Amino acid sequence: MRSDVIKKGIARAPHRSLLKALGITDEEMKRPFIGVAQAANEIIPGHLHLKHIAQAAKDGIRMVGGVPFEFSTIGVCDGLAMNHEGMKYSLPSRELIADSIEVMAKAHAFDALVLVPNCDKIVPGMIMGALRVNIPTILISGGPMLAGFCQGKNIALSNVFEAVGKFQTDSISEQELKEVEDCACPGIGSCAGLYTANSMNIWAEAVGIALPGNGTVPAVDARRIRLAKHAGMKIMELLKEDVKFLDIITKKSIENAITVEMALGGSSNTMLHSLAIASEAGIPFDVDDFNRIREQVPQLCSLSPAGEYHIQDLDRAGGISALLKELSKKKIINLGEITVTGQNIGQNIKSAHILDNRVIRAIENSYNTKGGIVFLKGNLAPQGAVVKSSAVHPDMLRHEGLARVFESEEESINAILEGKIKKGDVIVIRYEGPKGGPGMREMLTPTSAIAGMGLDKDVALITDGRFSGATRGASIGHVAPEAAAGGPIAIVREGDIIKIDIPQKRLDLKIEEEEIKQRLDKLKLPSSKIKSGYLKYYANFVGPADKGAVRNI
Repeated sequence: MRSDVIKKGIARAPHRSLLKALGITDEEMKRPFIGVAQAANEIIPGHLHLKHIAQAAKDGIRMVGGVPFEFSTIGVCDGLAMNHEGMKYSLPSRELIADSIEVMAKAHAFDALVLVPNCDKIVPGMIMGALRVNIPTILISGGPMLAGFCQGKNIALSNVFEAVGKFQTDSISEQELKEVEDCACPGIGSCAGLYTANSMNIWAEAVGIALPGNGTVPAVDARRIRLAKHAGMKIMELLKEDVKFLDIITKKSIENAITVEMALGGSSNTMLHSLAIASEAGIPFDVDDFNRIREQVPQLCSLSPAGEYHIQDLDRAGGISALLKELSKKKIINLGEITVTGQNIGQNIKSAHILDNRVIRAIENSYNTKGGIVFLKGNLAPQGAVVKSSAVHPDMLRHEGLARVFESEEESINAILEGKIKKGDVIVIRYEGPKGGPGMREMLTPTSAIAGMGLDKDVALITDGRFSGATRGASIGHVAPEAAAGGPIAIVREGDIIKIDIPQKRLDLKIEEEEIKQRLDKLKLPSSKIKSGYLKYYANFVGPADKGAVRNI
């Protein structure tokens, strides 16, 4: 056992003495030491209950002879960090979380790990850190929040953001806005739509590092506690068989996860995190791989914010196992990939079936013949940009419009709320990329305001920042190279014509190439906005979005 380096032999008497200070017995010294990493805190609704999930996992570990040791990581609530300085810290927190998992697992010589995350950057951060350690590991998330209920229909957080836009245009009253505010988030869990948190928890299940049900069983459902206990028991089996993280996370298993995300029309952030995870695993993966997969994957679901259904509906419709089973009919799932169940994907889904064809459609009745996320390239995004095509109105799949240029998210929001954006405009928000932001802020506030004001069928938004999974509309993010790296988005001028062609995967500035070259030659980049602290360090070392925005060190 790896943990023998801190508990076995005469020279380790001091180490054992410290462990005995924790109450560890001589009998427990002979058993495997399992690290249980949880991100519980009292500021994120999706994390408030993670200590209970971690406790259930520890109970499972003890049932089969392991010794669990719980420790914590940080977490940022993207909803609370939205539209102010705090959002600059969200994506950078992923690297700190990865670091903390690596440090704790290596320093204390754990034999195996159980990861207990739930939201946004915490899920990929924990996965990335565990990949560096590469010991037997399993992930059990806290689960999704139930949808709220208001005015006769289910709603979620994105509806609140959009309600702000409706209020600004006098479409609803202040009292109606408050009613939506009061009802949208009824309790613990990761926000109920197919936003980034739930997309990544589904990703973990589809890739095989989490048990079936991980991505969809609600946080308040007793099945979630039972799932956590089973995760604790399963980690002991994985340890016995010496099944490591890199045995499960392979190029083929990542392709499975991306296939599922395409079929769902999940958050565009999953593409960013998939690239980062692949980078940590040493697996070659780039934006062209996503488009290759997209071409063969039908979109079978339409979940909030694009559709009326929520994660709880996906769960009762058969969950990810049923979706995988349906996709396997098209022979686009790598069924032989091993998972934490001890079986491969094909064995896991053998008895699965769709329980509600309204939530998970059959292949022959798909929403679209191609997946719900697409990478665009062109002279405005030579290295790529991403859009959740499943959430774009058909009228906006092809669009030409005048560029309305803003140097920050705040500037754009003021213009939107003051009614300065007109139908047909293409909003450009730059210097919000990984390095320029720094931190690649999510732009849910401007996109929701546009949608709430009824402009999502007429106005596009392009940024070198990124979008929340709750975003809908023609919102194109991750433009690379970013403005701060001298990318073409930095030389767009007010009134330039921008052409968007999602079916052809193109994003272009309609000016001559010679004019682009001249503007780039004359470009003078502004100095960094951040002069000290963690963000200064992050800005100095972060890589481009098309590589996952991982640190270049």
